[in-house]
Amino acid sequence: MGAVIVLGVVVVGFAIKEALDAYELRHAFPEEAGTSRGTKVSSREAEVQRKPKLNPEPAGQDWLPPVPPESPDRERRSECRPVPVRHLGGNDPHNECADRIPNNSFPGWDVLVNGKNFDGLVLINRTLWDIKTDDFEKQPPRSQRFFVRMKLPELRREAKLARDCGYNFVIGVRSAAHKAVLFDEDPTLKVVIMDWC
Repeated sequence: MGAVIVLGVVVVGFAIKEALDAYELRHAFPEEAGTSRGTKVSSREAEVQRKPKLNPEPAGQDWLPPVPPESPDRERRSECRPVPVRHLGGNDPHNECADRIPNNSFPGWDVLVNGKNFDGLVLINRTLWDIKTDDFEKQPPRSQRFFVRMKLPELRREAKLARDCGYNFVIGVRSAAHKAVLFDEDPTLKVVIMDWC
């Protein structure tokens, strides 16, 4: 007799638990909650309204944004990535001038790109710089032209190295005379008079 009572209590307890689970399940979806309050929503409508998530969405930790196929970053060679390196030589006034290039991305450093140390890099407009801080205007005109002609092959090489990696190239000089002779010898070079040095 005791066993029948215990068994009856277990069956009733199980039935109550089933009823509570069904009630809880029915109220898990707000669009179906109306059925218990007297509002009729067909189960097919509720199924259409509910958008089940079959696969969990990624948390974004392993997702990378798409890169357009024409992006230069995709094809850029490793030697074209700018690497900050120590300034070459011991010319402190030259280095200080290079560090003050407007918007220089690596003040205090040279930038190694395509096997060449450049004096500065402005990343916002992808421009590599070569700085000339010599006293050009103090030299006689004949020496000025000789000096430019001696440096011109290297400047053209630097411009090509920069261009090959998708960078602009600018030469910073301290005088209008230096800019004029450089322009006269090669008008394709971009030369800027540095008002910060």
